[in-house]
Amino acid sequence: MKKRQYEFDLKNVSVRKVGFDILKLLLGVLKVFIVSLSLFIVVYAVVANFVSTDTEKRLRKEIRAYEKVYPQIEPRMKLIRESLSAVEVKDNDIYESVFHNAAPSVDPISSLQMLHGADTIPDAKIVNYTKAKVDRLTAQSELVRQSFEDIYRSLAGKDFVLPPMILPVDDFSYPQTGASAGPRLNPFLNAEVRHNGIDLIVPRGTPVHATADGTVTNVTNSTKGDGNCVTISHAGGYETRYLHLSEIKVQTGQSVKKGRVIGTSGMSGQAFAPHLHYEVILNGRAMDPVSYIFASVSPREYSNMLYMSVNTRQSMD
Repeated sequence: MKKRQYEFDLKNVSVRKVGFDILKLLLGVLKVFIVSLSLFIVVYAVVANFVSTDTEKRLRKEIRAYEKVYPQIEPRMKLIRESLSAVEVKDNDIYESVFHNAAPSVDPISSLQMLHGADTIPDAKIVNYTKAKVDRLTAQSELVRQSFEDIYRSLAGKDFVLPPMILPVDDFSYPQTGASAGPRLNPFLNAEVRHNGIDLIVPRGTPVHATADGTVTNVTNSTKGDGNCVTISHAGGYETRYLHLSEIKVQTGQSVKKGRVIGTSGMSGQAFAPHLHYEVILNGRAMDPVSYIFASVSPREYSNMLYMSVNTRQSMD
């Protein structure tokens, strides 16, 4: 039997049957919903802040790693920009030191940025700009043509001598490139000193080749300084020197052909580690050997070698 509910009415001093109050029911439901939502928010906040999933832990770890890396990016970008500027200078040096001519200077068409929003630019201005650009490029192409004519004329001349232009070691890749010519930190003096060659980081016993035809003018066996050293004189006022050798396989006064094995690499004398210190000298002046090896490697490999040689601040001898 269904139980009936009654309530006492104080105003009328009487007992009456309790009726169905839909407003009261809605308010109750609303209170339950609000309480449930509040509990859900509290539980979610606790879980989100104090309980981490594996993915969240991994992401937080990556974020911390990125925060450490980002401050280092700007100095590296600056170093890359400086290195690219050095590469451009090196390219000019190669032309002047090898071909004894100024490198062709070309101002390539930079981009088509001027055509952005071309619908707002009067046709006359576009035509005038294009004509001026064509005239300038025509003049520059003539300079390039003239420069190449000068180079070909030099190559065809009887007095032209091709300098030493191969690597003195085989199977060499750019990560093995050490410091090139210039001020470098000496590992023994812990100070910057003049470095007159390039360090080629190869294992002890690596065959060392003469980089051009010539005559051996000096052979030195020593446990100090340059260590075991071979000097070869070439036509055109060039000399090449090979330092810190382990073995020497030529004698003073001996004629050698390009590619002839003259010894093996090592770390004789004052050397930080096994390597070959290679020098190119023109009329008594030490040149940068990097400028003379571009013909024996690919352009990409040469660019990487150049970058490594410029940015390696410490020499190995």
